Amino acid sequence: MKISYNWLKQFINIDWEPTKTGDLLTDLGLEIEGIENFSSVPGGLEGVVEGHVVSCEQHSNADRLKVTQVDLGDGEPVQIVCGAPNVATGQKVPVATVGTTLYDAEGAPWQIKKGKIRGEVSMGMICAEDELGLGSNHDGI
Repeated sequence: MKISYNWLKQFINIDWEPTKTGDLLTDLGLEIEGIENFSSVPGGLEGVVEGHVVSCEQHSNADRLKVTQVDLGDGEPVQIVCGAPNVATGQKVPVATVGTTLYDAEGAPWQIKKGKIRGEVSMGMICAEDELGLGSNHDGI
């Protein structure tokens, strides 16, 4: 089983490095197989929320775009134009809201803005894993 060191610190008041904590837990009889370091997602995903796609229609002026209505849980659904081929009604999707700063593969920041895409207003972005810094896949959401 893998657990987060930060999660563990919520239950145990410790200020030690993860390696020392792992050694102590092993000495207490809780076997630790290993410790894996990972990098944080740039920006910490602040402004990215879970959205629920309540409708998804083909864009009238673009073959590869869909016009979605997405419930962000804070009132009326917002319209988001999306290029993911697998977006569909009923899905739960990661949404970068207007004003959110994301980072490209090189670490350069860019901000989500309200815009018009082929004549349709878009109030955010439904994100693929590469757009969130969680992987390299850009095949869809």
